[in-house]
Amino acid sequence: KTDGCVKYNGTDLGALSKAELRAIRPKIQMIFQDPYASLSPRMPVSEIIGEAVKVHELVPKDEYDDYLDKIMKSCGLQPYHKDRYPHEFSGGQRQRIGVALAFAADPEIILMDEPFSALDPMTRAELQDEVHRLQLRFHKTIVFVTHDMDEAVKLADRICILQNGHVVQCDKPENILKHPANEYINSFIGKNRLWENPSFIRAEDIMCPRPITISQSRTVVQAVQ
Repeated sequence: KTDGCVKYNGTDLGALSKAELRAIRPKIQMIFQDPYASLSPRMPVSEIIGEAVKVHELVPKDEYDDYLDKIMKSCGLQPYHKDRYPHEFSGGQRQRIGVALAFAADPEIILMDEPFSALDPMTRAELQDEVHRLQLRFHKTIVFVTHDMDEAVKLADRICILQNGHVVQCDKPENILKHPANEYINSFIGKNRLWENPSFIRAEDIMCPRPITISQSRTVVQAVQ
């Protein structure tokens, strides 16, 4: 059984007509786990990334090439990639094309369904950094689905954890690491996850109620895990 609804700016998408949905469609872009799901094998990269830009006339014609170059460069793609086809790229490069395609359309929302889970650790880390930089630059709302807590902590402003189809905690990464709502979340994130993310650690997280004073008026602080 499926229930509930998906809302966009307060509007239930299930209540809209096909014409109304088509009007909203350009404002929402999807990046899939398998980049082939969104990349046409018969089109070169320049046409794949630039199609939405042309169709929706996002930039004047005389600015199109510069806009395309800027988006590709920001996603780690070079000008000589323009005339190549998806099958000529590695998995990581194809995913970069998918990211460039989504951001080039200038959407309000980008949905990312475990986009980096099939990549090797080094490529995955590089793409995580690039998406983080793109989000800071273009200020898009990104809904990122992942089973990797390290990835969630690295990228998210807020983390929503589901258990049996229900939201059990939705909060800032720091608050979830410090105050898991139940044992399921505590087990999912790992008991020492906070200490692996030192940027979230505050003095009160490691200080004893009373400092331990030793000779020569020196004070030490005991770290408690």
